[in-house]
Amino acid sequence: MGYKKATHVLPQHLLQAIQEYVDGEYLYIPRKEENRKQWGEVAPCRAQRAARNREMVACRNAGWTVPQLAERYFLSEKAVYKILARCGQADRAG
Repeated sequence: MGYKKATHVLPQHLLQAIQEYVDGEYLYIPRKEENRKQWGEVAPCRAQRAARNREMVACRNAGWTVPQLAERYFLSEKAVYKILARCGQADRAG
């Protein structure tokens, strides 16, 4: 989120009307609903997490146990089970 100087983007009459409510304070103006971005759409976090999860499923298919995956990816076993379930990986013993 970047800041813009109101005097550069708002007409004078609108600026004066806003100053009646908020004078010299910061004001957040939310995006229109149709312009909102989903979590991870701008930053690479979502893509990185998806790649990690695909790698985790591949390791599981190669015979890694859930405790091994938890240790490798610094996650709890419960978190590993959730990721595997979400990715459609059937639970295997171990």
